[in-house]
Amino acid sequence: MAGHRFGSGRYRYFTHDLPAPVAELRSALYPHLLAVARDWADRLGRPAPWPDSLEEWLDQCHAAGQTKSAQILLRYEEGDWNALHRDLFGDMVFPLQVVIGLDEQGTDYTGGEFLLVEQRPRAQSRGTSTVLKQGHGLVFTTRDRPVRSARGWSAGPVRHGVSTVRSGLRRSLGLVFHDAA
Repeated sequence: MAGHRFGSGRYRYFTHDLPAPVAELRSALYPHLLAVARDWADRLGRPAPWPDSLEEWLDQCHAAGQTKSAQILLRYEEGDWNALHRDLFGDMVFPLQVVIGLDEQGTDYTGGEFLLVEQRPRAQSRGTSTVLKQGHGLVFTTRDRPVRSARGWSAGPVRHGVSTVRSGLRRSLGLVFHDAA
């Protein structure tokens, strides 16, 4: 990560041959997230190109040249962190993703809070930090989310990252619902 100025830590992308529990979880989450994705697209007046099945959506990603798996294992040791960013790997983007905590904050590591920073129109950015509990998942936006404005709805850009791990080892699983170019 440091070589790309993304922070400090290690990340490993899965191939498309996902372990069964990861593939099953991703497939099980997609229909629930799809309803939210379509609602958001409607609010923002955007197209909602996502079909009812994850397999069909990934086929569309592949046809557009996005053929690399974006599922990721992240590993942070003392002093490691992840810069604020968005996981945009091409034109085909699913607006939600999930991160799952694999270690227990306070026991296995300290620090390492999950960070979200929302850029607000004509205002200062707003940040939040969340402790990711072991075995728990957090759904968050890939790029932006609908925000009510004086003229209806507008897109509120959001970036995510991880604060500095103060001690121990923090690992997480990232589930992205589009593939990369």
